[in-house]
Amino acid sequence: MYELTPHFDAEVEPGTNILLTGPPLSGKRSIMMDVLAAGTDRDEGAIVVTTKDGADRVLRDYEKRTPYEGKPVAVVDCVTRQQGGEIVESDRIKYASSPVDMTGIGIKLSEFLQAFGDRGIEQNRVMVHSLSTLLMYSDLQTVFRFLHVFTGRVQSVDGLGLYSIDSTAHDDQAMNTLKQLFDGIITVTEDGEPEIRLA
Repeated sequence: MYELTPHFDAEVEPGTNILLTGPPLSGKRSIMMDVLAAGTDRDEGAIVVTTKDGADRVLRDYEKRTPYEGKPVAVVDCVTRQQGGEIVESDRIKYASSPVDMTGIGIKLSEFLQAFGDRGIEQNRVMVHSLSTLLMYSDLQTVFRFLHVFTGRVQSVDGLGLYSIDSTAHDDQAMNTLKQLFDGIITVTEDGEPEIRLA
């Protein structure tokens, strides 16, 4: 089981994918990072797929939550290469060419999961920030197909997947289409407590 601490007094089965939905700046990324860091403290793997911030910033923010040196914490950076930044892959950071490169994103995720598995790490938490960026670059059908495979991959390794989306940026049809892929929804408001609804 995965505990969704520190924000929720809830446990979910391995292989669960959860969508965090809410307006911009409502703390979705922060909640996901906290949940991943809580797993790192239990020696679970953590993989962050970032379509908004470079890997360096993600790791700096992660370090504020929990020391990750020597821990299985990794980042798939979909931003830096597109912006022309310096690319040096390591066993902690891999780069996709851009948020459009969904095949590359999936491959990098699999590489990290394989590497963690080889180290005997059975439980992994994966976060994707943010689906809204993917939808800016690609159409709904393409993103749906990508997520269908991606959530399936998380499920097949008994992981915990957390995905954020900006609820104000997409129409109801897009939101309802994507929600079908998830086992639970966390709704985050600007001022209220986040609400969790698990299938």
